[in-house]
Amino acid sequence: MDQFQNDKKQYGLIGYPLGHSFSMEYFNEKFESEKINAEYLNFEIEDIGQVMEVIAEYPDLRGLNVTIPYKEQVLPYLTSIDDGAKAIGAVNVIKITRGKKDNEIELRGYNSDAIGFMKSVEPYINEHRRKAMVLGTGGAAKAVTYALNKLGVEVMHVSRRKSAATHTYDELTKAMVAEHKIIVNTTPLGMFPNVDQCPDFPYRFLTKGHLCYDVVYNPDVTLFMKKSQEAGAEVKNGLEMLLLQAFAAYDIWTK
Repeated sequence: MDQFQNDKKQYGLIGYPLGHSFSMEYFNEKFESEKINAEYLNFEIEDIGQVMEVIAEYPDLRGLNVTIPYKEQVLPYLTSIDDGAKAIGAVNVIKITRGKKDNEIELRGYNSDAIGFMKSVEPYINEHRRKAMVLGTGGAAKAVTYALNKLGVEVMHVSRRKSAATHTYDELTKAMVAEHKIIVNTTPLGMFPNVDQCPDFPYRFLTKGHLCYDVVYNPDVTLFMKKSQEAGAEVKNGLEMLLLQAFAAYDIWTK
């Protein structure tokens, strides 16, 4: 029998900063409406090393979401990693299992971003949208790439920095953009409060055949989406992805 089953369970979010996040509001409303004896807390930590302090300080903590900039930095702190998260190389969900002694703690990492993005983008994929450009190279980019590959979509990576695996924004030609009908912004550019920022993408090359998906969900319409829409593209923000990955995260914590 779980020794904690009568206690209020706690879940939370680690990241820095967290002013943009809707997770706490979403989960606490879910717990209240479904009469679940749990609460969700934000842990704005300036260094990933502080994650162990948070876990030690909150003995009822059963799960964490992980956001920018820690989806990759958290990996060395985990006891084990799910195969999907291992393939992606980034974690956004941690299941915390505690033994009878204080030092018996297992931290298992998962990636529900890939699940959320895959379910959200799948209805928009058609025979003309078989190639994508993923803007950014962080943990979200890795999850998005994994999901697109699973859906049979070929991915080109775009970043401010040149590498063997990425193109830079100034290398993008009209022909490249024409060939890649899905453009996904996985960078935090444009996220609240920095709403006047966006990737330095050649928006003039977009057409009505393009889907421009921003994983940012706050604000509702980012500058990336606005510029894409003005060029005629179909746009979508990351709110549905957030909700779908949250459902998946809760299933991971409680099953």
